[in-house]
Amino acid sequence: MLKAPTMLLSRRALIASSLLLASFAVLAAPKLARKPAAQVLPRYGMLVFSDLCISPENGEFGGQRITLQRFAEVDTVLYEYTAGGLSWPVVASEVVIDPRGRQFYFTVQPPDEEERTIRGTLSDDGKALVLDGSYCNDPKVPMKLARVTDFGRAAGTCRVCPAPKNPPPAEAEPAQPQPEPQPSLPPQPLQKIEAGRTTASL
Repeated sequence: MLKAPTMLLSRRALIASSLLLASFAVLAAPKLARKPAAQVLPRYGMLVFSDLCISPENGEFGGQRITLQRFAEVDTVLYEYTAGGLSWPVVASEVVIDPRGRQFYFTVQPPDEEERTIRGTLSDDGKALVLDGSYCNDPKVPMKLARVTDFGRAAGTCRVCPAPKNPPPAEAEPAQPQPEPQPSLPPQPLQKIEAGRTTASL
C-alpha cells in the first residue's frame, strides 16, 4: 500500500532536482556580450549638422549646414551653403531616409544653379554626418559635418587647404613665329669689262 506514494515522491524529487540543476547551469553559463545598438537618426525631432566656419584671411563664411526635421507626416531638410556669405535656407524637394536611419539623401536647387542631390551617412557614434565628396579635393579626407548641440556657439576658424603636393606643370609659352626664309637668288654671272665693251664671264 505504501508503494504508490513512494513512487510519487521519488518522481517529484527527480523533477525538482532536474529543475535545480538546470537553474544552476543557466547561472553558471557565461553571458554573451551584446553589441550596443547602432546609433540611428531618431524617428522624430530635429538634428543639425554643420561645418560652418570663418575664413581667417577675409572673415567670410565657409562650409554648409544641414537641418533635418522629422515629423509624423513628413521629413524635411533645410540646406544652407556659403559663397562669401551664408545663403538663405533652401528647402529640399525630396528627402529619402533608409529604414535603419543611417543614411539619407535629399535634392535641392539653389537659386541660379542646377539641381543637385546630396548624400550623407551617419557616423558610428552618431556625432557627425559624412557627405559624399572630399575636403579640399583630397579623397583621403572626407567631408564631415559635426552634429550641432550648442546652438549658441559661434562658428570656428576655417582650415586652410594645403598646397597640392604635385602642382600641375606650368604651361609652356607659345613659340614665337619664325620669319619665313627668303628664296635665294641664282648667282649672277660676273661681268668683265674690256676696252669699251662688256662681256659676260661664266
